[in-house]
Amino acid sequence: MRVIVDGQAVTAERGQTVAAVLMGHGRTSWRITRHGGRPRGLFCGIGVCFDCLVIVNGIPDVRACQRVVVDGDDIRTQYGAELPEAGT
Repeated sequence: MRVIVDGQAVTAERGQTVAAVLMGHGRTSWRITRHGGRPRGLFCGIGVCFDCLVIVNGIPDVRACQRVVVDGDDIRTQYGAELPEAGT
């Protein structure tokens, strides 16, 4: 499968989580904190800490460790608090 990560097409295997795809392509962080601009990525890996938030198909605050990728997903780095795009 192919997904888009911050504008770049990358390959993904069926059943992989967003976090697995990102880490498999060398990304260790994919969220920037609202206060302090610190990078965050996978921490607990079980959906409890909410440190791995990304935007998927325009929807913010998606836990990368819990969301299984779908062919064509558009995954973007999340910068602080983001609001959903109009119409989503």
